[in-house]
This record gives sequence, C-alpha cells and structure tokens, in this order.
Amino acid sequence: MGAGGREVSISLDGVRDKNLMQLKKLNTALFPVRYNDKYYADALASGEFTKLAYYCDICVGSIACRLEKKEGGAVRVYIMTLGVLAPYRGLGVGTKLLNHVLDLCMKQNIGEVYLHVQTNNEEAIKFYKKFGFEITETIHNYYTNITPPDCYVVTKFVAQPQTKK
Repeated sequence: MGAGGREVSISLDGVRDKNLMQLKKLNTALFPVRYNDKYYADALASGEFTKLAYYCDICVGSIACRLEKKEGGAVRVYIMTLGVLAPYRGLGVGTKLLNHVLDLCMKQNIGEVYLHVQTNNEEAIKFYKKFGFEITETIHNYYTNITPPDCYVVTKFVAQPQTKK
C-alpha cells in the first residue's frame, strides 16, 4: 500500500537490447563501480533472472543475475547487482525484485543464490538477512577502487518444494 492507503503499482520488465540503456543508467546512479560489457552480456543471457522495476511507470530499480554451473552440473544464481534509487527505497521495490528471483529458483530447482556485499553496507546486509541469506565468507581486497575494499559473500540455500509421493 502506498501513501493514503492506495495500492501502488510496482511492475517488473525483462531486460532486452532495446532497454539495456535503462539498466546502464540505473547502475551509474546506484553503484560506485563501472560495469563492463561482460556484465551486460551475462545479464541479458540470464533471461528472466534480470529485471527492471517500475514504480508508477518510472524505472526505479533493477536486479541483474548470472547463472553459473557448479561442479557436478548444478546451477546457482549470482546476483551481480540489486539496486533501487534512494527516493524509492522502503516501498517494496527491492523486495519484489529479490522475491522474483527466489521464486524462479524454486520453480527451476536452483538451490543456491549468492552475492557480494561491501562490508560496510549494513543496509544491504540487513535487507538480505530478512530473506534468509547468511554471511558465508569474507573476501579481503575484493574491490579495487572503493573503501573499504572488503566484501562478504552472502548466500541463501533455497529450499526446494517437496515432490508428493
């Protein structure tokens, strides 16, 4: 619900060549890192796992993932970026983006989702913990041009639906 008790429209849209510039502009506004062509190729290749979020038809956030094959053939999802423009935080946009990816993981039997979070980003760490993510590793000097340079690996193991016998 939005201000005044009205239902607020948050919609998700896929990222394609024709709207890739939206993702690039959001990333420039949201993150202290510049992303290379491989990032955008991975985002496009992930299909439904990369989305733009619109709040009342204004593009305000995104999630971009990469699908990775683990040893043994299992697939896991790496969240490359999840961000919402500051004035639109706390309205459920990030929650909708993350839940979209977690729901896809359940439907596609993907058991692991992970990401890197800068160690001083307490807001992000708190956000992911609400969804059952846990800090599973600390990597020192992960980032090159930002301070602090350290990050946490934050992981969620997605419970798979039980098949009825």
